[in-house]
Amino acid sequence: MRPTHRAAAWRCGLAVIAATLACAATAQANDGGLYIAGEGFSFRVAAERALANNAGGRRFFLLTLPSEAAALRRNAPASQARLRDRVLASGGVLLVCQRDLDQRRIDAATLVPEVVPVRGWPPAGSSELPPGRRYFLEEDPANLPASNEALRRLRSTCA
Repeated sequence: MRPTHRAAAWRCGLAVIAATLACAATAQANDGGLYIAGEGFSFRVAAERALANNAGGRRFFLLTLPSEAAALRRNAPASQARLRDRVLASGGVLLVCQRDLDQRRIDAATLVPEVVPVRGWPPAGSSELPPGRRYFLEEDPANLPASNEALRRLRSTCA
């Protein structure tokens, strides 16, 4: 390859890398954050904080632990159902830990269909989540945070 072709190839490669990084940064910038209902925060408090911090329509994530899961049930009290519906209408993604479903601390059959189960970290030595992978095979990345920090916090909470 001649020097001018090599330089053009490098510039093209750098442009592709820059575009990829810009897309990743945009995805992370467009995501709100991760809010957790339970362990000291009621569903109402976590949902209202998420709505206030993401008023511009950014996608955000609301993880609900078993102590606050009543708001995610089809037969939730009207005030909780209205707040849950506001979260969904504002771009919120409702999450629960898969381990809580597996251990029957939350009954999956009673939840509204928009609730997304999330797995925690796999056991040590497991190949379920290979090094360098962010998602399990059955997970839809569109339902989870683009931010590495938010995803790490989510997995740690659900481990």
